[in-house]
Amino acid sequence: MGGMAGGHDAPRIDATRLPADVEAFIDALDPGCELVVTRAGRVIATITRPDLPAAEPPHEAYDDVTVVATAMRLSAAARAALSAELGPGYIVIDMNEAPETADVLLVPPVSPQLIGNLRTRFQKARVVVAELDDPELGVSFYGPIRRLLDAGVETYLSSTTVPRLAKQLDRVVTERQAITGGPTVRREITG
Repeated sequence: MGGMAGGHDAPRIDATRLPADVEAFIDALDPGCELVVTRAGRVIATITRPDLPAAEPPHEAYDDVTVVATAMRLSAAARAALSAELGPGYIVIDMNEAPETADVLLVPPVSPQLIGNLRTRFQKARVVVAELDDPELGVSFYGPIRRLLDAGVETYLSSTTVPRLAKQLDRVVTERQAITGGPTVRREITG
């Protein structure tokens, strides 16, 4: 496994063999920036993003549409299908081809550190985390919520305070009872 660093004989690994969050982190590196890989506090490798040719300025067609940049590895067909489903007011493009002024950044479940890194590149974008499984388009981005739902969880609530959780929980219970024909008497949660 010899060869000069950066040479054609250097060992290689296809990025698709890496965990999705690691691949996305590498993709988010700015040209010329380095990612230091450590084990037990010792540096074992450095990944450097090559200087890429300057990107073309944002296409005028982006002016009247909502630009969705994807940090997920999606095929052109999957991006086109998502764009078509969203309608003519949207365009879905790979984050590496997206202008920094993208409106939405669609990412799989990744680390908060990676989200922070992506936010520095797409500062105005709304970051949307999505778990997705579409075998027809060869897309699978499972995450912790999908695993919980598959295990039998009925609802996932994200609350910032106990009073808000109480309201959300009451709404979920009340709606379920209305749908299933169970008691529809609204119960007060007291403490």
